[in-house]
Amino acid sequence: MSLWPGAHLPNLNGKIAIITGANSGIGFYSALELARAGATVILACRNTQKGEKAAALINEKAPDRAIFMPLDLADFAAVHEFAGNFKERYGALDLLINNAGIMAPPQRLLTAQGLELQFGVNFIGHFLLTALLLTPLLDARAPRVIQLSSVAHRRGRIDFADLQSVRAYRGWTAYAQSKLAMLVFAQELARRADAGGWGILSLAAHPGVAATELVANGPGPASAMAWLLKLASPLVRQSATAGAWPILLAATDPYAQPGAYYGPQGLFEFRGRPGIAKIEPAAFNLQTGAQLWEEAERLTGESFKPAP
Repeated sequence: MSLWPGAHLPNLNGKIAIITGANSGIGFYSALELARAGATVILACRNTQKGEKAAALINEKAPDRAIFMPLDLADFAAVHEFAGNFKERYGALDLLINNAGIMAPPQRLLTAQGLELQFGVNFIGHFLLTALLLTPLLDARAPRVIQLSSVAHRRGRIDFADLQSVRAYRGWTAYAQSKLAMLVFAQELARRADAGGWGILSLAAHPGVAATELVANGPGPASAMAWLLKLASPLVRQSATAGAWPILLAATDPYAQPGAYYGPQGLFEFRGRPGIAKIEPAAFNLQTGAQLWEEAERLTGESFKPAP
């Protein structure tokens, strides 16, 4: 059974979904289950070979439901190109899952625009993507946008004096900040969608501690965190399939409320069946939400403006 006991996804025929970073891990399994439920799923990934392979694997189990489209969230030009290509090929967008992420590289790395890589990809790239896809989202009947956060957001702090970690770079500190930023984004989008009457349901989710490629692609398999997770895996880790459950619940929960946050319900929210997760109070701060939104608009040069 690929879903949690008793779970059944609704019929998603006719729905269009975009999942960033869907070539592996929780993004792949989220795409697979949505495709099995009938949705057309766009796998928005940086690596063409991996993206095409993932789409082919999904199409073996859900024929003609998965489509790969290249997207590099570390480059604004590539994000604009992806959004333009999507709008040329499709109409309404029912579901946007901002899943792709980078975790704690040991050295400070930069995006094409010179932003710290984790802040630039995990948050800013997704902010830009969502802004550029606002019109297709508004054209959908009941659109949802889901931001991927992490239990690490509990250690996060939005450091407006050094958002790009120029003065001091610590991989895990920057990662926690980026994942808190995703939760702040979800809450602020929920408020602005409500104020503007957009009809967009803004949500967030986290996978607990899931066995994915994130550690290997971030701090690396030889890092202290990788070894800690390996030693503790029988107690805290769950499969990438289970890590996708909170995303799938957020995507389909008929009782979802604006700003809701989904995660595993086991000890410390590391693993288990999905449900409502704990959000640190910092994510609800109105001043932080407004300031972070303004900074994201400044950095990207884009704002959330519905087409006239």
